[in-house]
Amino acid sequence: MSSVSSLFRTDGRSAAVRHAGIAIAVTLAFLAFHAARGFPTLTDSKGDNDSLLRLVQVRDLLAGQSWFDLNQYRMGLEGGFEMHWSRLIDLPIAVLILTVGETAALVIWPMLLFALSLFLIIRATHLIGGDAAILPAAVTGGLALLFVNVFVPGALDHHNAQLALALGTIYAMMTALQAGSRSAASGGAAAAICAALMVAIGMEAAPYAAAACAVAAGGFLAGGTRNVTVARWFGLAFAGTAALCLGATVPPQNWFLVACDALSLPQTTLAVLGGGGLALVTFIPSLSRTFAMRLSALVGLGLFATFVAVSAFPQCLGDPYADLDPLLRRYWLSSVTEAQSLSALIDARGYSTIAGYYATPLLALMVLAVAALRRGFTAPALVLAVFLTLAVAVSCWQVRGGVFSVAFAAIVLAAWIGRLRIAALDQRNLWAQLPMAAVWLLSVSLLWQAVGAAAEPKTADLARNSDLAEPQQQSWCYSLSDLAELAQLPAGTVLTISNLGSIVLRQTGHRVLNGPYHRNNDGNRAALDLLMAPPADDGRGARARGIDYVAFCPGNPETVALAHWAPAGLAAVMLDGSIPDWLEPLTGSETSPLQIFRVSP
Repeated sequence: MSSVSSLFRTDGRSAAVRHAGIAIAVTLAFLAFHAARGFPTLTDSKGDNDSLLRLVQVRDLLAGQSWFDLNQYRMGLEGGFEMHWSRLIDLPIAVLILTVGETAALVIWPMLLFALSLFLIIRATHLIGGDAAILPAAVTGGLALLFVNVFVPGALDHHNAQLALALGTIYAMMTALQAGSRSAASGGAAAAICAALMVAIGMEAAPYAAAACAVAAGGFLAGGTRNVTVARWFGLAFAGTAALCLGATVPPQNWFLVACDALSLPQTTLAVLGGGGLALVTFIPSLSRTFAMRLSALVGLGLFATFVAVSAFPQCLGDPYADLDPLLRRYWLSSVTEAQSLSALIDARGYSTIAGYYATPLLALMVLAVAALRRGFTAPALVLAVFLTLAVAVSCWQVRGGVFSVAFAAIVLAAWIGRLRIAALDQRNLWAQLPMAAVWLLSVSLLWQAVGAAAEPKTADLARNSDLAEPQQQSWCYSLSDLAELAQLPAGTVLTISNLGSIVLRQTGHRVLNGPYHRNNDGNRAALDLLMAPPADDGRGARARGIDYVAFCPGNPETVALAHWAPAGLAAVMLDGSIPDWLEPLTGSETSPLQIFRVSP
C-alpha cells in the first residue's frame, strides 16, 4: 500500500465530455447485456414491489388522478390509503411514457440514471485520482452499480434516483471545496439542491442530506473565504429547494400538517431554519471573523433547530414504525430484507449479503484512514470520508444503506487502483503488477458476494425466511405471466400474500387488501388475519371483507412462512392441499404457479 499516501492528489484538467462518453459507452454495454438476456426484468418483477406500484401510481396520474392525490385506491380497506411517495419521481417517468411509450420508458429511465451515476463516479474519482483512475472508475463503478441492482430495466423505485442525487451531492461538494476551485458558489448550491431533492423524494436519504449539511457547516467552521462562500450558497439553496419542493408536491391546505415519513412541515421547517440560518451567519462579518465566533454561531443554530424539532415535532424523533401494528411488526417488518440490520444478517448467517454489501465499503474506509495518516486529508477526500462513514453506519442499521456505501466506496477504490497503475507502469515488473491486480479483485462486490456464498451454510437461506425455504424450485409467482388468468376475471377484491399485492395491481384491474407498505396498516392487518386464521368459518370472514378471489402461490416463501407461523391457518391448510369448500377453483391447472379461487356466495 505504498502508493496509498499519494491517493488524493487532485487533477484539475477538465474532461467532462470524455467522461460522459465513457459513462454512456458503459451504459450501452449494460443495456446490451440485458437485451441479450431478453430483458428478463421486464417480464419477471423478482419481487420488486416498489417498482410495480410506482408504475401503478404513474398510470393513475396519467389517467387523471390529481397531482396532489397520492391515494392508492385499489389497495387496503375500502377507500384505500395515502402513499408517502413523491410525485417528483412520477413526473419524469410519466413524461417518458407519453413520449416513447410505457415499455421503452421502463428501460430508458433506469438507464439514464445509471449513466448519470456512473458519470458522477468517474468525475469524482478523476478529481482525486487523476487520469490513471478513469478506467478503474468506469469498471469498478459500473460493477458497483450493477451489484446494487437498482438500475435494471423496469426499476422505477426511487432508490436509483436518490443514489444519483447523493453522488451529485458528493461531487458538487468536492469541487466546491477543492483548493483553487472557482466553483465555490455554484458547487455549494448544486450540492444543496441535490441534497434537498433526495429528502423530498424519500426520508431514507435524510442521513446523506445531513452529511452534506455537516460538510457545509464544517467548512464554515474551518474558515476561509471559499468555505464561507460554499456554506452561504449551500444554506440558501438548501432552504429554498426544500420550500419549493413542499409547495410543488403538497397541496396548500396540507402545508402545516405533520408527516414524519414524507416531506412535510417538520422537514421543511428544519431545512429552512438550518439552511437559512447557516447562510445568515455567513453574512454577518462578526460571526465569521474568528473560530470561536463561528463555533458559537453554529452551536447556537444547532441548539435552536434542536429546540424546534423537540418542541414542535417530537413524534418524528422516535421509531419511524411506532404506529405499526404489533402483529405486522412481528410477521412482516421483521422479514423485510432491506430493513435487516447487520447483526440480524450475522445471526442468519447470510454471509453472501454481508460480504457483498460490507467488504468494499470497509476496505475503502481503511484506504481513507491510511491516506489520512500518511498525508492528511484534502477537502475532496474529507467529503468522501464523511459520506462513506455515514453510509456504512446506516447499512449496519439497515442493509439498504449498502446501496449507497458500495457506490461511494467505488470512488475511493478506483482512485487507489489508479495510483497503483502509475506505480506499475513506472516499475514495469511483475511484482508491481500483483498489488494492482489484487486491488482490482478486492474492489468488486460481486466477487466478495460469491466468496460469501461459498462460505454460507445451505441452511442460511432458510434462516432468512423464518427458518423455512421449502420451494426453491417452484415459482414465486413474480412473473407477469403468472397473473394472466387472474387478469381475465371480472374486477373484484383479491386476497393474497403481501408480496403479490403490487403485481396484482400492475397486471389486473382488481384491488387487494395488502402490500408491503407501512401506511397500509389496517389493510395489511386484515389480510394477515384472514390468511392466518382457521378457515372453518365457512368464508364469513372473507366475505365480510368483500373478498371475491383468493390468489394462492404455494411456491412463495411468504406463503411457507405464514404456514409455519399459523399451522392451522388458511395459508397452511391450503398449502397442505386442503381447499375449504367455500373456495371454488378457477385456475386452468392445479400445477399453475398462481392458484386462483372464487369465494362462493
